[in-house]
Amino acid sequence: MLYSHPQGNVFYRNMNHARPMIAYGQGIYLYDESGKRYIDGSGGPLVVNVGHGREEIVAAMAQQAQRAAYVHATMFTSEPLEQYAAALAEIVPLPEPRFYFLSSGSEVVEGAIKLARQIQMARGEERRHIILSRWNSYHGMTLGALAVSGRPGLRSPYLDMIHDVPHIPTPYTYRFPMTGEELAGRLEEAILAHGEENVAAFIAEPFSGASLGATQPPDDYWPRIRAICDRYGVLLISDEVLVGLGRTGRMWALEHWATIPDILVTSKGTAGGYFPLGFIAAKGADVEQVRAALGDFNHGGTFSHHAVGAAAGLVTLRILRDEHLVENSANMGRLMGDELRAALAEHPHVGDIRGRGLFWGVELVQDRQTKQPYPKKQGVVHRVTDRAFEMGLIAYHSVGCADGVNGDVVMLGPPLIVNKAQVQEMVALLAEAIQDACR
Repeated sequence: MLYSHPQGNVFYRNMNHARPMIAYGQGIYLYDESGKRYIDGSGGPLVVNVGHGREEIVAAMAQQAQRAAYVHATMFTSEPLEQYAAALAEIVPLPEPRFYFLSSGSEVVEGAIKLARQIQMARGEERRHIILSRWNSYHGMTLGALAVSGRPGLRSPYLDMIHDVPHIPTPYTYRFPMTGEELAGRLEEAILAHGEENVAAFIAEPFSGASLGATQPPDDYWPRIRAICDRYGVLLISDEVLVGLGRTGRMWALEHWATIPDILVTSKGTAGGYFPLGFIAAKGADVEQVRAALGDFNHGGTFSHHAVGAAAGLVTLRILRDEHLVENSANMGRLMGDELRAALAEHPHVGDIRGRGLFWGVELVQDRQTKQPYPKKQGVVHRVTDRAFEMGLIAYHSVGCADGVNGDVVMLGPPLIVNKAQVQEMVALLAEAIQDACR
């Protein structure tokens, strides 16, 4: 049986897609009520990093829920919260890091923007309020997160409602071949144009996520960005909501370029999909300066610092480390890249294959020579993912990469537990779906 809008009492973001009822999940697979098996090739999207059906996570959540399901963060702390923060401090590359826990990527981005402003205030830099960001970026659906996002289709209905921020180009060398020096120079130009005394922070994704489908910058880009931020006293916020916790083959994506941010945010894989959980990580000295100068962090959330969420996050982190899933992401990611190139590099409608770790994007084009995208109205990438779904592969997609409206990318980002045979099966199914949809 398929469940769709407007039947029933639920309404969905995608109102024109009929949905099977999921019965259960195990490992990298989901099974609907008819017994059909789906390979979770997108991890949810990119949420399910340790796999479905992890009984140890469920047990830890149940144990904490029985003890105390909810306590307010202004009044109490909890054992799993303190343990989780201590465990994170061992792996987050910030000096004496402090963690603020919330429920989603949008929330941690909102919180990070506010924290950057308050750090500057605590430093006596009261005029610093501007947040710089990049086009073709995605940071969340709340109004503040949309303001720093750079996806026209998501922003356009709300432009009159948001306090917009300046945007600079995102590295997208397939269509816009620029050097790391040229791209980083756009940040310096923006800082000087708006006055360095007015700029609080720069927020960016280390790898582009859903907007551009796993694009990565030239190797010198992030070190140059770090140097520019230091030169002008601008805080660097790394949005690792999608790419953190091993997705790209390193625990944190900025580690690929030996770059340390001032603030780091992550969410999607934090509790493996078992609980809505994310966190802001900041340097201990900056948090202490806010405490000393301002007294409190002017931000909050009803479900912040949730004890059950912390229990889920702690076990998820232990699984990532004990089962060496970050290393598996790197190894299986190299295999996935090789398999995708072997299957699709010569396909007449595949323009680019890009990614690292277990995060890969395939950009579809009408013409490989001119890189002309398919018009959005043709719905090519939807045909690809629909066909893949029919065959039992869940893939992720994005539209608008080429010019904000047109441009199709289909993505794979399976759980980090995936093995060689499963990678090969996913790629074979995706290649068949692309062949069928572009025929």
